[in-house]
Amino acid sequence: MKTIDVNVFQPKLLQTIKNYNRQTFMSDLMAGIIVGIVALPLAIAFGIASGVSPEKGIITAIVAGLVISIFGGSKVQIGGPTGAFIIIIYGIIQQYGIEGLTIATLMAGAFLVLFGVLRLGTIIKYIPYPIVVGFTSGIAVTIFTTQIKDLFGLSLAEVPSDFIEKWWVYITNFNTVDPWCALVGVFSVVVIALTPRFSKKIPGSLVAIVLFTVVALLLKNFAGITTIETIGDRFAISNELPAAQVPQMNWETIKSLVSPALTIAILGAIESLLSATVADGVVGDHHDSNTELIAQGIANLATPLFGGIPATGAIARTMTNINNGGHTPIAGVIHAAVLLLIFLFLMPLAQYIPMACLAGVLVVVSYGMSGWRSFLALTKNPKSDVTVLLITFFLTIIFDLTIAIEVGLIIACLLFMRRMSETTDVKVILDEIDPNKESELSQGNLEHLTIPAGVEVYEINGPYFFGAGNRFEDIMASFGNNRPKVRIIRMRKVPFVDSTGIHNLTNLCEMSKKEGIEVVLSGVTEKVNTTLAHADFYKHVPQENICSHINIALERAKEILGK
Repeated sequence: MKTIDVNVFQPKLLQTIKNYNRQTFMSDLMAGIIVGIVALPLAIAFGIASGVSPEKGIITAIVAGLVISIFGGSKVQIGGPTGAFIIIIYGIIQQYGIEGLTIATLMAGAFLVLFGVLRLGTIIKYIPYPIVVGFTSGIAVTIFTTQIKDLFGLSLAEVPSDFIEKWWVYITNFNTVDPWCALVGVFSVVVIALTPRFSKKIPGSLVAIVLFTVVALLLKNFAGITTIETIGDRFAISNELPAAQVPQMNWETIKSLVSPALTIAILGAIESLLSATVADGVVGDHHDSNTELIAQGIANLATPLFGGIPATGAIARTMTNINNGGHTPIAGVIHAAVLLLIFLFLMPLAQYIPMACLAGVLVVVSYGMSGWRSFLALTKNPKSDVTVLLITFFLTIIFDLTIAIEVGLIIACLLFMRRMSETTDVKVILDEIDPNKESELSQGNLEHLTIPAGVEVYEINGPYFFGAGNRFEDIMASFGNNRPKVRIIRMRKVPFVDSTGIHNLTNLCEMSKKEGIEVVLSGVTEKVNTTLAHADFYKHVPQENICSHINIALERAKEILGK
């Protein structure tokens, strides 16, 4: 009975805590406090943009940040809500409601744990780069689009969900711009962009929120300007910790949510592993991708029970942690504790934050996510990569992320199959073999090996699998009725063969037998030989026709011709 290897789950916290000391703790403490402050405005903004109340964003950052730091496979990864999830979360809420989002997040958590247990962490990292850039850029454009109303204070009763319709409504209603909201929104973007020039420690988003919250209060109380909408105008703010609740599930709901849950899981896996990989390059460590996936899964199983939304590793907060001296997962635990204290004692103050300022925060986030330089660089790559990039990008903004990821992966798989099939070549040799080009003959007969009349030598270069299965048929068809007496198949350069390759080899042997042609195999590698034997292939080829190298194969062909 096959058992799960316990080494698949090895949290970094257990490894780093062994040599922990006071100096490391002080570094982690400072980093954790700063990251907690940085995470606050982002958690609020991501929560509101996703279609939930602001406290749910903070609860997600607290629970997921704590769980990912305790159980994760990276020393410095910081988890929480991210901009990548905004669109998919908003769509699920619109279609299935908050309870549907809770169930989808729980399912996504289960999928992530399964990914880690099955050791799929390394495979997920090989998802084609054009797909990642395509849907990341698409998400960035979509986030930017959703913030136009709040950024400029447009008077719109309802904003369409369709991308093109949304922009048409914005353009036709731009005359309803509130100048005070527009000033707050635009200057928030300016402040966030300029803050890093003056301070590397204090996040620009926090500076903008504090500054324009004060400005909005002053304008309201002393200038009578009441048109600047705040969080409190739209949401009822609560600082009470919610009790854990398990949603009611039924089979029909679960079936309908499989696709969005998989999208959340795949997106979370990609973003968390990408973040961990970037962090590795900075700190000189190597994360455990499977442990990280399991931790992400546990986090997404925990957060929805407290009303939270999907979470993953966050690149911006992880880099903030590293840049401020975070060395171990303790920094992530402290970041969660800081957010918890802010939630309990300062959350009511969030009601005064202008919506236009939060829109400015998300505009800057969307710009950072867009990766426009990478996008433009990829347009200079082969046409197949550009095709995947553009299809994924436009499907993301015009339809939704679920369709974009599914179609993008399918296209990438098809292109991969085509490229793999191009790496395998089947050639035919009719006259003689040049030993100067044959490493197999370097220690044997150095004379040219002449191929007798009535013998054809086929050589397979590369893996013989589904992508190259019909090459023999194509080549043999080109010879018309000129059939040989013996066909030698050289397989010395075949590293592996799959069921399609075995099926085609079997068909070749059966077809050759009907035509009175004998098949001789030459140079079959040990791995391929084991695969063929296990598939019971050798009942189609006599034992004496299986030769270790080409010299013996040609001698065997002469014997057959002599008969």
